[in-house]
Amino acid sequence: MAILTANNQSLTEITSLPSGVSGGAMTLLETQTASNSSTISFTSNIDDTYDEYVFKFYDIHNDTNNGGFFFQVDTGTNTSYNQTMTTTAFKAEHNEGDTGTALEYRTDFDQAQGTSFQRLVEGTGDGSDESAAGTLHLFAPSSGTFVKHFYSTCNGYQGDDYNECIFAGGYINTTTAITRVQFKAGSGTFDGVIKLYGIK
Repeated sequence: MAILTANNQSLTEITSLPSGVSGGAMTLLETQTASNSSTISFTSNIDDTYDEYVFKFYDIHNDTNNGGFFFQVDTGTNTSYNQTMTTTAFKAEHNEGDTGTALEYRTDFDQAQGTSFQRLVEGTGDGSDESAAGTLHLFAPSSGTFVKHFYSTCNGYQGDDYNECIFAGGYINTTTAITRVQFKAGSGTFDGVIKLYGIK
């Protein structure tokens, strides 16, 4: 089927995209599986090939009740994972019994030029059916001029039987290229799958 576009005072049929136009295609770069892992680190595939990188995580399950799920980044071959961030976060929640709801800004989830791991999920339960899933977008990590922006959207089945959706975002305050990203449980270990994609 052709695409119709306005061209001055007539319509023109577009039957194919010009060469070199990818249309924002996602390319799977790496998949890692956590199994009783305290951390999962992506130490390759993050370079200037893509302007946007997306991490998708599936069935993140903590072995500690309300353990949470976090991330940090680093540059070059460094492994301290303590880059300075300024972030913000809010959450929406609703419990199974329909007795509690909230939509709130979370000052305890944000950082003001902090170097801690950034919270993505508040406190996933350790029950056999409790887990979290979500995405983390990282923009232009190889820029040598600008700070590095990110945002995340995550949903989790909490230890207190709440469904919770957390939205976080901010910037990593460095103009040095980001080359690695690490995920970790707030306490204990976690299971799950994390996939890294590049976006044209």
